[in-house]
Amino acid sequence: MTNFYETVLAVLKQDSRFTADDGTFMRNAVYEAAMKMDAGLIRLLLSNKETSSRFFADVDGVKVFDKVRFAWVINNRQFLPDSYTRFKNKIGLVDEQGEMISTFGKVELVFPYKDCVLEGGQTKEDQKRQEIFYNETLAPDEVDRLLYPKVLVNAQRYTKDGNAPATEFRDDDNLIIKGNNLLALSSLLKRYEGRVKCIYIDPPYYFKQASATDTFKYNSNFHLSTWLVFMKNRLELARKFLSKGGTIWINISEDGMHYLKVMADDIFGAEHFVGTIPRRTRNGKSDVPFNLSQDFDWLLVYTNVSDSEDVVGRKVERQYYETDDYPGRPWRLADLTSQQPANKRPNSYFTMIDPKTGKEYPASKKRTWAVTKDTFQYYYDKGAIVFPDDYDFLNITKPYSRKFKDNDDTNGRLASVISDFQIQDFLQDVLNNSKNADGNSQIDELFTRDEFDYAKPENLVKAIFDVASAEGDIVMDFFAGSGTSAAVAHKAGRKYIGVEQLDYIESLTVERLKKVIGGEQGGISKAVNWQGGGSFVYCELAKLNQSFVDEIEAVKDEKVLADVYDKMKKSGYISYKVDPKVIDEEAEDYNALSFKDKKRFLMELLDKNLLYVNTCDMDDEEYAISDTDKAFTKSFYGEA
Repeated sequence: MTNFYETVLAVLKQDSRFTADDGTFMRNAVYEAAMKMDAGLIRLLLSNKETSSRFFADVDGVKVFDKVRFAWVINNRQFLPDSYTRFKNKIGLVDEQGEMISTFGKVELVFPYKDCVLEGGQTKEDQKRQEIFYNETLAPDEVDRLLYPKVLVNAQRYTKDGNAPATEFRDDDNLIIKGNNLLALSSLLKRYEGRVKCIYIDPPYYFKQASATDTFKYNSNFHLSTWLVFMKNRLELARKFLSKGGTIWINISEDGMHYLKVMADDIFGAEHFVGTIPRRTRNGKSDVPFNLSQDFDWLLVYTNVSDSEDVVGRKVERQYYETDDYPGRPWRLADLTSQQPANKRPNSYFTMIDPKTGKEYPASKKRTWAVTKDTFQYYYDKGAIVFPDDYDFLNITKPYSRKFKDNDDTNGRLASVISDFQIQDFLQDVLNNSKNADGNSQIDELFTRDEFDYAKPENLVKAIFDVASAEGDIVMDFFAGSGTSAAVAHKAGRKYIGVEQLDYIESLTVERLKKVIGGEQGGISKAVNWQGGGSFVYCELAKLNQSFVDEIEAVKDEKVLADVYDKMKKSGYISYKVDPKVIDEEAEDYNALSFKDKKRFLMELLDKNLLYVNTCDMDDEEYAISDTDKAFTKSFYGEA
């Protein structure tokens, strides 16, 4: 096979278009020429007996170019193997035949650990560094094991009296869980599928170019396709959590919004797209591309029911009047006009006359009355029309509709979001009161140091929870970050689930919620009259190989990396595809790799099915799961 690749390379190098000035072979130029059925390339391949027989089929005496087969050869790593690929071939991590097995349905290509990669760079701006990215080619049964429910350990229940180990999980408990959010979501499904009313997430944004004002301060230099698959994995699981009429709100940047919208339409169904809502992030900036300051990011909102359902809305605190003419029936005023013009509703274009005073109130050509000339008397006799002179305490200049409170209560419909004039505070919160600086200030007030950059402000999340959930509903945020969503949910009387992988979940997220229980008065506390109280449970996915992932990410020198390598080989948790003895036999090739490639190799060597401990392996003595952790895990999954 190798000789054939060399033959192809020798043939292609005869065309100067495919070789750079420094002699480098230009693979992309060849691929592009093949896709365009370039005559020069085809003649070149026909000139060689071997390439002619491999890439052309004879159809009634005519040579037909098989550009798919040719493209496969050009794009195969073995065509121009580097030292790292050759090493992986030798030890068995790569299929020696070089077949594109993903095209045969034998495997699934998965990118489940993008957040593991981001862990290395989620530090301060001046500490960004090159990350290791690893994706895996896994058989479907491997994916199933990968997403199997995990053991939950180190469970603690936090209340106003402090914290203590938890051995059981109650249905009304709030939950904060540490671990890879893809695996955490797959574990949570057993308990929470179809039960979550509202999901709000603020995931890593896709940036075309990193800048000092990135919402996230970690490395955003990854491919769009990778970011989309990363999001796809998680959104497909998130959809399963929504209760009927539930909604998911995805905070996203301008760069990634339109790509994500197309993919999310496929996941949730385009017919379930609720809308796009802008969020103002700042008050303008100079020195920006094209001299246009893009001061917004966006909320994409989806549901799982048809557009005839009221999936969002708010209970409006309306002003009701009590008068002697309607004893025991409080009433309010409502608009008596229609959005239809006179040419659309001619029967509603008339002058309304107050029967008591004779005063005239002509209709507008652009906005006619909501009743017709024929039905006016019927509604007036029912008391459904109020004139300016009917009550001394009213300050109105035209007729209004009268709505009784008992009808409002029976109807039960929520006021429509945004369009209802009484709840424009929703727009005010999103457009003007939810800037990045507001979130930063709230974190600074709680921790008096720069613990977390660009946390979302509490009033943004409150505005969403207000219109998309009610007290007692379950809400979720599986990119929990600094814990804004959980803090708002706690204060607003929602049950909540928060998932975060990074270590600051203990130093920031949990500590923030402890302050919430203690009655802190930042964020929305005064608006909801928060006095403290409540509780939450914190637990972690039981790590196995994930501990090695953490170590590999943190290693900075060859000696420490060698120690990690030795521990890995002794652990028995390396990929089943390779024999440790074979790795040792190829030590010379391993030592010749760059430090970066050595880290990359160790990451690929780990058996990804063993990142965390599966519940089915909980009783295996090798994993040393304590009786307390076993009891909590069984309680959580309803097996106690």
